[in-house]
Amino acid sequence: MASLFDKIFKPGKTLIDKYNEQTQFQMMNNFIPTFTAIEDPYESPTVRKAIHTIATNAAKLRAKHIRRTSDNIIPAESNIDYLLNIRPNYFMSAFDFQYKVITNLLLKNNAFIYIDRDEKGNVIGFHPLSTGSFTILEYNAELYIKFHFGNGRQFTSHYDNFIHLRRFFNGNDLFGDSNALINDKINVIKTSDDSIVNTVKQSAFLRGLLKYTTMLKPDDLKRERDRFIADYMNINDATGVAALDNKADYIELKNNPQMTNRDQMKFLEDDMLSYFNINPKIVNSSYTEDEWNAFYESVLEPLSIQMSQEFTYKVFTRNEISYGNEIMFEPNRLQYASTKTKIALVQYLAPLGVLSKNEIREIFNMSKMEGGDMFLQTLNVVDASKANQYQEVDDNDLLKGGETDEQNDSDK
Repeated sequence: MASLFDKIFKPGKTLIDKYNEQTQFQMMNNFIPTFTAIEDPYESPTVRKAIHTIATNAAKLRAKHIRRTSDNIIPAESNIDYLLNIRPNYFMSAFDFQYKVITNLLLKNNAFIYIDRDEKGNVIGFHPLSTGSFTILEYNAELYIKFHFGNGRQFTSHYDNFIHLRRFFNGNDLFGDSNALINDKINVIKTSDDSIVNTVKQSAFLRGLLKYTTMLKPDDLKRERDRFIADYMNINDATGVAALDNKADYIELKNNPQMTNRDQMKFLEDDMLSYFNINPKIVNSSYTEDEWNAFYESVLEPLSIQMSQEFTYKVFTRNEISYGNEIMFEPNRLQYASTKTKIALVQYLAPLGVLSKNEIREIFNMSKMEGGDMFLQTLNVVDASKANQYQEVDDNDLLKGGETDEQNDSDK
């Protein structure tokens, strides 16, 4: 039975694994380009909330294969549209695909997508790779990547066969820097969470010393202690009262465990969220329209630009790009606008003939209607070059200096 690995990386596609001539690619700042992911920050609830919020909203970006001409943008409606908007591969939906890609990017600051092609070079699938280790190789003066998977399998292919997204692109020639900076922050938040748990545990215990006024043998002392614990430290005893005779005194041990207060916890979480450039209100879905627009412009829009450029370059040949082929990832920003803003926008743009009926219906989350692709325009707006004709002004009068009949009558 074929494995998942074999289904994605079909036999014969590990192009250079069998050759001994492959060498490690020499970078300008690091001769050994082998990368291994650090400890998983995804185990931190704060990190996971931030990444989940960004990935969920980025997964709403809609991919379009378009063709730009000198005066227009034409939807190409190719198989690329189906792959990126319906089913990029057999194992995941388009939403799951983009969610996983963005999650990998934010966690590892490098996200790789393998472009699966048929014998004729046509794209038949996109596969995001979840791997913690990869090596850069050089073979016949070409750049290759060897991925090392958790099951011991390896896969090597040309760098151009992978869509590569990166974050914090600075220290390395090809790859984004690691998230090692947040390890200490994660540990501080984890310690703060543990302090709360430990405080609750410690407050549930009766702690103290039993001081007996008479001499007891070690066995008798242990037996008296166990009896006291059984009688008065039973979780089912809700009285909270202990009774002792004059042969023993109970001395309570004061225990005041300290824990991180609410303000400190909020500061730590907000500081972690700021690392991902995200506002707590976005995470909690309590944002205003302006706060959402700020999130879009600072987080989602850069991702859409990055994905658009990288997908375009890696999916199409230079010749295809020269003919205007392009992949765009774009959101419907108006879905997050307030009803007041939507109404004002439609009232302003619709009379200009900018929006069709169906586009207006889409803004208000309504289904398309038959004949809704028609554009309507108010007669109060006219082509500037035809304004005189529309107002029945004689061009000859304008050539004479713009004198009207009324002006001529007044001169007589």
